[in-house]
Amino acid sequence: MTQQDDLFDDVLHVESRFYNQGYNDGLRDGGQSGLAEGRAFGLQKGFEKFLESGRLAGKSVNNARLEKNISSLYALVDPKTVSIENSDTAVQDFDDRLKKAQGKERIIDRIVGGANKAAGGSL
Repeated sequence: MTQQDDLFDDVLHVESRFYNQGYNDGLRDGGQSGLAEGRAFGLQKGFEKFLESGRLAGKSVNNARLEKNISSLYALVDPKTVSIENSDTAVQDFDDRLKKAQGKERIIDRIVGGANKAAGGSL
């Protein structure tokens, strides 16, 4: 009976034999092509991220006038430079700085509002 068992072994175990052969072939081919596919996938994802980064950078506003006005506004209200004395000159200086700061705020609002309207949005 051992000879008959040997005859039918191929027929009875054909599925597991094909499974093992397919698994080994896939493992070998996957090892070879996996690196190339992984590199291509990585390049694709990197490109997509860089493209999105560029799109966002294109929307950013580079306005020297805006930067200057923001710096001026901060200099006017900087707590390190504002006097908290209660003398007439200190109070007058504070009021002058506050009025100038409010003017800078309006200018900045117009610049940002104008840039935002040009981009199709609203504040």
